[in-house]
Amino acid sequence: MNLTSIFPRFSNQINTTTSTKARGFKLVIKTHNNSYRYNRRQFSANSKNNAFNESSSNESKKKTFFEWYEYHLQTSPYRTKMITGGILWGIGDAVAQVLVKEDTQTKSSSNSNYDIVRTGRAIFFGFAIHAPTAHIHYNFLETLTTRLNIPKTNALYVPIFKAFMEQFVYWSWFSNSLYHGTMGALQGMSSQDIYQRICDVLWETQKAQWVFWIPVQIVNFRYVPVRHQLNVVLITSVIWTAFLSFAFPPVVDDNDDEHKITDSKKK
Repeated sequence: MNLTSIFPRFSNQINTTTSTKARGFKLVIKTHNNSYRYNRRQFSANSKNNAFNESSSNESKKKTFFEWYEYHLQTSPYRTKMITGGILWGIGDAVAQVLVKEDTQTKSSSNSNYDIVRTGRAIFFGFAIHAPTAHIHYNFLETLTTRLNIPKTNALYVPIFKAFMEQFVYWSWFSNSLYHGTMGALQGMSSQDIYQRICDVLWETQKAQWVFWIPVQIVNFRYVPVRHQLNVVLITSVIWTAFLSFAFPPVVDDNDDEHKITDSKKK
């Protein structure tokens, strides 16, 4: 005789209890497995993150100077180019004073020694005036080229257009006048004397500029990204600044001595 036929209700309760316990046990096991998988996944993700952070820190420690400079050039373009300009313009003036030997007949005992104030003027011009204005110039030139839709069917169209605009239309005239005017102002010259100095030397400066800078800038505009074009100019400007400092040295003011002589004669 079957017990389920005698106690059917009791049998149903036993089956229900057993099924419930089995389901609960399976749920516990499943929950445990899910928790184990989650913890394993989390551990794997943390390990990868730790490995990535370690590799990133190692890479940051192994950064070269150029990577370090590129970072600052992108985050602080004005400040980076101003510091670079000040350093390189100072080097250019130092080259003109130390390595380029002036004619001994034109040298006096007063200017035979190194002129640190003259180098300071070059550093100030490169830092505070040339670098920020040149940064604006190169970005404006890029914008102008884009808006005018200069054709790029030939690789030299854009570089030639930029070089022409820079050298013959506005920038070279402005930058050279700015250089001679600033140097005169820093020497204490009057506005009339500064204007006369610019008139006297600007054309000669322009002719030298075209010979030196047109080939350099065509190569620069052709192969160098816009953000680095000023850096190429600043590095090359070591030679150009040496030429400017040598060809157009600070004006020796002899008027004071003449005035002193005439005043003494009047007395």
